[in-house]
Amino acid sequence: MAGLALNALKLSHFRSHKRAELAFDGRPVAFVGSNGAGKTNLIEAISLLSPGRGLRRAVTEDLARRPESLGWKVQASLTRLHESHEVETAAAPGESRTVRIDDKPAPQVALAAIMPIVWLVPAMDRLWIEAAEGRRRFLDRMVMSFAPDHAALALEYEKAMRQRNRLLKDGVRDAHWYAAIERIMAKSGAEMTRNRLALIERLRDAQSSADTAFPAADLTLTSEGPSPVDEAALADALEGSRPRDLLAGRSLVGPHRADLSAIWQAKGMIAADCSTGEQKALLISLVLANGRALAEDRGVAPILLLDEVSAHLDAARRAALYDEITAMAGQTFMTGTEVQLFAGLGPRAQGFAVEEGPAGSTITAVDLPG
Repeated sequence: MAGLALNALKLSHFRSHKRAELAFDGRPVAFVGSNGAGKTNLIEAISLLSPGRGLRRAVTEDLARRPESLGWKVQASLTRLHESHEVETAAAPGESRTVRIDDKPAPQVALAAIMPIVWLVPAMDRLWIEAAEGRRRFLDRMVMSFAPDHAALALEYEKAMRQRNRLLKDGVRDAHWYAAIERIMAKSGAEMTRNRLALIERLRDAQSSADTAFPAADLTLTSEGPSPVDEAALADALEGSRPRDLLAGRSLVGPHRADLSAIWQAKGMIAADCSTGEQKALLISLVLANGRALAEDRGVAPILLLDEVSAHLDAARRAALYDEITAMAGQTFMTGTEVQLFAGLGPRAQGFAVEEGPAGSTITAVDLPG
Protein backbone atom coordinates (compact mmCIF):
# COMPACT_ATOMS: atom_id res chain seq x y z
CA MET A 1 0.00 0.00 0.00
CA ALA A 2 1.30 3.46 -0.88
CA GLY A 3 2.43 5.69 1.97
CA LEU A 4 0.47 8.45 0.24
CA ALA A 5 -2.70 7.66 -1.66
CA LEU A 6 -5.50 9.71 -3.17
CA ASN A 7 -8.60 7.66 -2.33
CA ALA A 8 -11.39 9.77 -3.83
CA LEU A 9 -11.73 12.77 -6.12
CA LYS A 10 -14.84 14.87 -6.64
CA LEU A 11 -15.18 17.69 -9.16
CA SER A 12 -17.88 20.29 -9.56
CA HIS A 13 -18.04 22.56 -12.63
CA PHE A 14 -14.33 22.11 -13.26
CA ARG A 15 -13.29 22.57 -16.89
CA SER A 16 -15.25 20.02 -18.99
CA HIS A 17 -16.51 18.13 -15.94
CA LYS A 18 -19.89 19.31 -14.68
CA ARG A 19 -19.77 16.69 -11.95
CA ALA A 20 -17.40 13.77 -11.45
CA GLU A 21 -16.76 11.34 -8.62
CA LEU A 22 -13.92 8.84 -8.74
CA ALA A 23 -12.66 6.26 -6.25
CA PHE A 24 -9.06 4.99 -6.28
CA ASP A 25 -7.43 2.07 -4.51
CA GLY A 26 -3.77 3.14 -4.44
CA ARG A 27 -2.74 1.49 -7.72
CA PRO A 28 -1.51 3.58 -10.67
CA VAL A 29 -4.36 5.11 -12.69
CA ALA A 30 -4.69 5.50 -16.45
CA PHE A 31 -7.21 7.91 -18.00
CA VAL A 32 -7.89 6.96 -21.62
CA GLY A 33 -9.75 9.01 -24.21
CA SER A 34 -9.54 11.08 -27.36
CA ASN A 35 -8.03 14.54 -27.43
CA GLY A 36 -10.36 17.07 -25.83
CA ALA A 37 -12.33 14.46 -23.87
CA GLY A 38 -11.21 15.83 -20.49
CA LYS A 39 -8.37 13.50 -19.45
CA THR A 40 -5.86 16.24 -18.69
CA ASN A 41 -8.55 18.18 -16.86
CA LEU A 42 -8.67 15.35 -14.31
CA ILE A 43 -4.97 15.38 -13.54
CA GLU A 44 -5.01 19.18 -13.58
CA ALA A 45 -7.60 19.04 -10.81
CA ILE A 46 -5.26 16.75 -8.83
CA SER A 47 -2.37 19.15 -9.42
CA LEU A 48 -4.38 21.88 -7.68
CA LEU A 49 -4.14 19.85 -4.49
CA SER A 50 -0.66 21.38 -4.22
CA PRO A 51 0.44 25.04 -3.99
CA GLY A 52 0.44 27.16 -7.12
CA ARG A 53 -1.59 27.35 -10.31
CA GLY A 54 -1.49 23.70 -11.29
CA LEU A 55 0.11 21.93 -14.21
CA ARG A 56 -1.32 24.31 -16.82
CA ARG A 57 -0.55 27.43 -14.75
CA ALA A 58 -4.11 28.57 -15.45
CA VAL A 59 -5.72 31.62 -13.90
CA THR A 60 -8.57 30.81 -11.55
CA GLU A 61 -11.42 31.95 -13.78
CA ASP A 62 -10.27 29.72 -16.65
CA LEU A 63 -10.83 26.62 -14.52
CA ALA A 64 -14.59 27.11 -14.30
CA ARG A 65 -16.83 25.12 -16.61
CA ARG A 66 -18.32 27.20 -19.42
CA PRO A 67 -20.69 28.66 -20.34
CA GLU A 68 -22.11 28.49 -16.80
CA SER A 69 -19.04 30.07 -15.10
CA LEU A 70 -20.55 29.29 -11.69
CA GLY A 71 -17.21 28.77 -10.01
CA TRP A 72 -15.53 25.41 -9.45
CA LYS A 73 -14.64 22.99 -6.68
CA VAL A 74 -12.19 20.09 -6.27
CA GLN A 75 -12.52 17.79 -3.26
CA ALA A 76 -10.26 14.90 -2.32
CA SER A 77 -9.89 12.25 0.34
CA LEU A 78 -6.38 11.00 0.93
CA THR A 79 -4.34 8.84 3.26
CA ARG A 80 -0.80 9.70 4.27
CA LEU A 81 1.05 7.21 6.46
CA HIS A 82 -2.24 5.90 7.90
CA GLU A 83 -3.61 9.41 8.58
CA SER A 84 -6.70 10.47 6.66
CA HIS A 85 -7.26 13.99 5.35
CA GLU A 86 -10.03 15.79 3.50
CA VAL A 87 -8.86 18.53 1.14
CA GLU A 88 -10.93 21.03 -0.77
CA THR A 89 -9.95 23.84 -3.10
CA ALA A 90 -12.47 26.04 -4.87
CA ALA A 91 -13.13 29.45 -6.34
CA ALA A 92 -16.36 31.41 -6.65
CA PRO A 93 -16.79 33.66 -9.71
CA GLY A 94 -14.44 36.63 -9.55
CA GLU A 95 -12.70 35.41 -6.39
CA SER A 96 -9.33 33.85 -5.60
CA ARG A 97 -9.17 30.16 -4.91
CA THR A 98 -9.53 28.97 -1.35
CA VAL A 99 -8.18 25.90 0.42
CA ARG A 100 -9.66 23.88 3.26
CA ILE A 101 -7.85 21.01 4.95
CA ASP A 102 -9.91 18.79 7.25
CA ASP A 103 -12.72 21.37 7.05
CA LYS A 104 -10.52 24.26 8.22
CA PRO A 105 -9.34 27.19 6.09
CA ALA A 106 -5.67 26.86 5.17
CA PRO A 107 -3.10 28.67 3.02
CA GLN A 108 -2.09 27.04 -0.25
CA VAL A 109 1.42 26.40 1.04
CA ALA A 110 -0.04 24.01 3.66
CA LEU A 111 -0.90 21.60 0.83
CA ALA A 112 2.79 20.88 0.22
CA ALA A 113 3.16 19.30 3.66
CA ILE A 114 0.27 16.90 3.10
CA MET A 115 0.43 15.89 -0.54
CA PRO A 116 3.70 16.18 -2.50
CA ILE A 117 2.91 16.15 -6.21
CA VAL A 118 5.29 16.13 -9.19
CA TRP A 119 4.16 16.27 -12.79
CA LEU A 120 5.37 15.88 -16.34
CA VAL A 121 3.33 17.38 -19.18
CA PRO A 122 3.97 17.70 -22.94
CA ALA A 123 4.77 21.41 -22.53
CA MET A 124 7.91 20.33 -20.65
CA ASP A 125 9.31 18.45 -23.65
CA ARG A 126 11.37 21.55 -24.50
CA LEU A 127 12.35 22.21 -20.89
CA TRP A 128 16.10 21.81 -21.53
CA ILE A 129 16.22 24.25 -24.45
CA GLU A 130 13.85 27.00 -23.32
CA ALA A 131 14.08 29.71 -20.64
CA ALA A 132 15.47 29.00 -17.17
CA GLU A 133 12.17 29.90 -15.47
CA GLY A 134 10.58 26.59 -16.45
CA ARG A 135 13.56 24.60 -15.15
CA ARG A 136 13.40 26.47 -11.83
CA ARG A 137 9.71 25.60 -11.49
CA PHE A 138 10.45 21.95 -12.32
CA LEU A 139 13.25 21.85 -9.75
CA ASP A 140 11.25 23.63 -7.04
CA ARG A 141 8.29 21.29 -7.48
CA MET A 142 10.61 18.39 -6.60
CA VAL A 143 12.23 20.38 -3.78
CA MET A 144 8.79 20.91 -2.19
CA SER A 145 8.26 17.16 -1.98
CA PHE A 146 11.17 17.04 0.50
CA ALA A 147 10.94 20.53 2.02
CA PRO A 148 7.30 21.69 2.15
CA ASP A 149 8.36 25.04 3.60
CA HIS A 150 10.20 25.77 0.34
CA ALA A 151 6.95 27.17 -1.07
CA ALA A 152 6.66 29.64 1.82
CA LEU A 153 10.33 30.61 1.43
CA ALA A 154 9.80 31.29 -2.26
CA LEU A 155 6.76 33.45 -1.55
CA GLU A 156 8.63 35.41 1.11
CA TYR A 157 11.60 35.92 -1.21
CA GLU A 158 9.43 36.98 -4.17
CA LYS A 159 7.49 39.47 -2.05
CA ALA A 160 10.68 41.10 -0.74
CA MET A 161 12.22 41.13 -4.21
CA ARG A 162 9.17 42.91 -5.66
CA GLN A 163 9.58 45.58 -2.97
CA ARG A 164 13.27 45.92 -3.79
CA ASN A 165 12.56 46.13 -7.51
CA ARG A 166 10.09 48.97 -6.91
CA LEU A 167 12.81 50.89 -5.10
CA LEU A 168 15.23 50.21 -7.95
CA LYS A 169 12.76 51.34 -10.62
CA ASP A 170 12.02 54.51 -8.65
CA GLY A 171 15.73 55.24 -8.42
CA VAL A 172 15.77 55.20 -4.60
CA ARG A 173 19.37 55.27 -3.27
CA ASP A 174 18.82 55.38 0.49
CA ALA A 175 20.70 52.34 1.84
CA HIS A 176 18.38 52.02 4.85
CA TRP A 177 15.41 51.24 2.60
CA TYR A 178 17.31 48.41 0.95
CA ALA A 179 18.95 46.91 4.04
CA ALA A 180 15.76 45.64 5.70
CA ILE A 181 14.42 44.15 2.47
CA GLU A 182 17.74 42.54 1.60
CA ARG A 183 17.91 40.85 5.02
CA ILE A 184 14.63 39.10 4.22
CA MET A 185 15.82 38.14 0.73
CA ALA A 186 19.13 36.86 2.11
CA LYS A 187 17.52 34.70 4.79
CA SER A 188 14.89 33.07 2.59
CA GLY A 189 17.05 33.07 -0.56
CA ALA A 190 20.01 31.30 1.00
CA GLU A 191 17.74 28.59 2.38
CA MET A 192 16.10 28.18 -1.02
CA THR A 193 19.50 27.55 -2.57
CA ARG A 194 20.44 25.07 0.16
CA ASN A 195 17.16 23.21 -0.44
CA ARG A 196 17.81 23.05 -4.18
CA LEU A 197 21.34 21.73 -3.72
CA ALA A 198 20.13 19.13 -1.21
CA LEU A 199 17.50 17.94 -3.70
CA ILE A 200 20.09 17.59 -6.46
CA GLU A 201 22.25 15.48 -4.15
CA ARG A 202 19.28 13.25 -3.29
CA LEU A 203 18.45 12.78 -6.97
CA ARG A 204 22.08 11.93 -7.72
CA ASP A 205 22.07 9.23 -5.04
CA ALA A 206 18.69 7.87 -6.17
CA GLN A 207 19.86 7.59 -9.77
CA SER A 208 23.19 5.95 -8.93
CA SER A 209 21.59 3.27 -6.74
CA ALA A 210 18.69 2.39 -9.05
CA ASP A 211 18.30 -0.43 -11.54
CA THR A 212 16.47 1.61 -14.17
CA ALA A 213 15.97 1.66 -17.92
CA PHE A 214 16.12 5.45 -17.94
CA PRO A 215 19.32 7.48 -18.27
CA ALA A 216 21.07 9.03 -15.30
CA ALA A 217 21.54 12.79 -15.44
CA ASP A 218 24.38 14.76 -13.91
CA LEU A 219 22.69 17.85 -12.48
CA THR A 220 24.23 21.21 -11.66
CA LEU A 221 22.68 24.31 -10.14
CA THR A 222 24.03 27.37 -11.93
CA SER A 223 23.27 31.06 -11.70
CA GLU A 224 23.69 34.17 -13.86
CA GLY A 225 24.85 36.06 -10.77
CA PRO A 226 25.96 35.26 -7.21
CA SER A 227 23.53 33.11 -5.22
CA PRO A 228 25.43 31.99 -2.10
CA VAL A 229 24.14 29.38 0.32
CA ASP A 230 25.34 31.57 3.20
CA GLU A 231 22.89 34.21 4.39
CA ALA A 232 25.55 36.84 5.14
CA ALA A 233 27.26 36.26 1.79
CA LEU A 234 23.97 36.69 -0.09
CA ALA A 235 23.22 39.89 1.84
CA ASP A 236 26.66 41.20 0.85
CA ALA A 237 26.06 40.22 -2.78
CA LEU A 238 22.74 42.08 -2.84
CA GLU A 239 24.30 45.17 -1.30
CA GLY A 240 27.23 45.08 -3.71
CA SER A 241 24.91 44.70 -6.68
CA ARG A 242 22.82 47.81 -5.94
CA PRO A 243 24.60 50.15 -8.43
CA ARG A 244 24.22 47.62 -11.26
CA ASP A 245 20.65 46.79 -10.21
CA LEU A 246 19.71 50.49 -10.22
CA LEU A 247 20.82 50.73 -13.85
CA ALA A 248 18.84 47.60 -14.75
CA GLY A 249 15.80 48.49 -12.61
CA ARG A 250 15.67 44.97 -11.18
CA SER A 251 17.53 42.53 -8.94
CA LEU A 252 20.28 40.70 -10.82
CA VAL A 253 21.59 38.39 -8.08
CA GLY A 254 19.88 35.73 -5.99
CA PRO A 255 18.13 32.38 -6.35
CA HIS A 256 15.64 33.83 -8.86
CA ARG A 257 18.56 33.81 -11.34
CA ALA A 258 19.34 30.15 -10.80
CA ASP A 259 19.20 27.53 -13.52
CA LEU A 260 19.31 23.73 -13.68
CA SER A 261 21.67 22.09 -16.15
CA ALA A 262 21.77 18.39 -16.97
CA ILE A 263 24.19 16.09 -18.75
CA TRP A 264 23.31 12.62 -20.05
CA GLN A 265 25.78 10.79 -17.83
CA ALA A 266 26.57 7.80 -20.03
CA LYS A 267 27.11 9.94 -23.14
CA GLY A 268 28.61 13.03 -21.55
CA MET A 269 26.15 15.09 -23.61
CA ILE A 270 24.36 18.17 -22.31
CA ALA A 271 20.60 17.80 -22.27
CA ALA A 272 20.04 20.69 -24.69
CA ASP A 273 22.01 18.77 -27.36
CA CYS A 274 20.10 15.51 -26.89
CA SER A 275 17.26 14.44 -29.17
CA THR A 276 13.68 15.18 -28.16
CA GLY A 277 13.18 11.57 -27.10
CA GLU A 278 16.38 11.60 -25.06
CA GLN A 279 15.38 14.84 -23.34
CA LYS A 280 12.05 13.27 -22.43
CA ALA A 281 13.82 10.20 -21.06
CA LEU A 282 15.99 12.42 -18.85
CA LEU A 283 12.91 14.15 -17.44
CA ILE A 284 11.20 10.82 -16.70
CA SER A 285 14.40 9.60 -15.04
CA LEU A 286 14.43 12.61 -12.70
CA VAL A 287 10.75 12.26 -11.80
CA LEU A 288 11.24 8.58 -11.00
CA ALA A 289 14.38 9.35 -8.99
CA ASN A 290 12.40 11.93 -7.03
CA GLY A 291 9.79 9.30 -6.21
CA ARG A 292 12.34 6.68 -5.16
CA ALA A 293 14.34 9.16 -3.05
CA LEU A 294 11.28 10.48 -1.24
CA ALA A 295 9.94 6.98 -0.59
CA GLU A 296 13.28 5.94 0.91
CA ASP A 297 13.78 9.16 2.89
CA ARG A 298 10.23 9.78 4.16
CA GLY A 299 8.36 6.55 3.49
CA VAL A 300 6.06 8.46 1.14
CA ALA A 301 6.48 8.57 -2.64
CA PRO A 302 4.95 11.68 -4.23
CA ILE A 303 1.87 11.59 -6.40
CA LEU A 304 3.12 11.51 -10.00
CA LEU A 305 1.07 13.09 -12.80
CA LEU A 306 2.24 11.98 -16.25
CA ASP A 307 0.29 13.59 -19.08
CA GLU A 308 0.50 11.76 -22.45
CA VAL A 309 3.85 10.32 -21.41
CA SER A 310 3.36 6.91 -23.01
CA ALA A 311 2.88 8.25 -26.53
CA HIS A 312 6.50 9.44 -26.59
CA LEU A 313 8.03 6.12 -25.56
CA ASP A 314 8.67 2.93 -27.50
CA ALA A 315 7.14 -0.31 -26.26
CA ALA A 316 10.23 -1.34 -24.28
CA ARG A 317 10.49 2.01 -22.50
CA ARG A 318 6.74 2.01 -21.77
CA ALA A 319 7.03 -1.43 -20.18
CA ALA A 320 10.03 -0.25 -18.15
CA LEU A 321 8.16 2.85 -16.98
CA TYR A 322 5.17 0.79 -15.83
CA ASP A 323 7.43 -1.67 -14.00
CA GLU A 324 9.20 1.17 -12.20
CA ILE A 325 6.11 3.09 -11.11
CA THR A 326 4.43 -0.05 -9.77
CA ALA A 327 7.63 -1.10 -7.95
CA MET A 328 7.82 2.33 -6.33
CA ALA A 329 4.58 1.61 -4.42
CA GLY A 330 3.46 5.17 -5.02
CA GLN A 331 0.43 6.42 -6.92
CA THR A 332 0.77 7.62 -10.49
CA PHE A 333 -1.92 9.16 -12.68
CA MET A 334 -1.40 8.94 -16.45
CA THR A 335 -3.29 9.97 -19.56
CA GLY A 336 -3.28 8.49 -23.05
CA THR A 337 -5.40 8.49 -26.18
CA GLU A 338 -5.50 4.69 -26.63
CA VAL A 339 -5.92 1.87 -24.18
CA GLN A 340 -3.15 -0.09 -25.95
CA LEU A 341 -0.65 2.52 -24.77
CA PHE A 342 -1.12 0.98 -21.32
CA ALA A 343 -0.67 -2.62 -22.44
CA GLY A 344 1.24 -4.58 -19.84
CA LEU A 345 -0.27 -2.84 -16.84
CA GLY A 346 -3.33 -5.07 -16.66
CA PRO A 347 -4.56 -5.54 -13.08
CA ARG A 348 -1.58 -3.61 -11.71
CA ALA A 349 -3.48 -0.38 -12.49
CA GLN A 350 -6.94 1.11 -12.61
CA GLY A 351 -8.29 2.29 -15.94
CA PHE A 352 -10.93 4.93 -16.72
CA ALA A 353 -12.35 5.86 -20.12
CA VAL A 354 -13.04 9.57 -20.51
CA GLU A 355 -15.44 10.64 -23.25
CA GLU A 356 -16.84 13.94 -24.40
CA GLY A 357 -20.62 14.17 -24.16
CA PRO A 358 -23.31 16.83 -24.73
CA ALA A 359 -23.48 17.55 -20.99
CA GLY A 360 -19.71 17.43 -20.46
CA SER A 361 -17.10 14.74 -19.94
CA THR A 362 -18.18 11.29 -18.80
CA ILE A 363 -15.99 8.73 -17.00
CA THR A 364 -16.36 4.96 -16.85
CA ALA A 365 -14.09 2.26 -15.42
CA VAL A 366 -12.29 0.03 -17.96
CA ASP A 367 -9.88 -2.90 -17.79
CA LEU A 368 -6.36 -2.29 -19.01
CA PRO A 369 -4.67 -4.88 -21.24
CA GLY A 370 -2.23 -7.20 -19.52
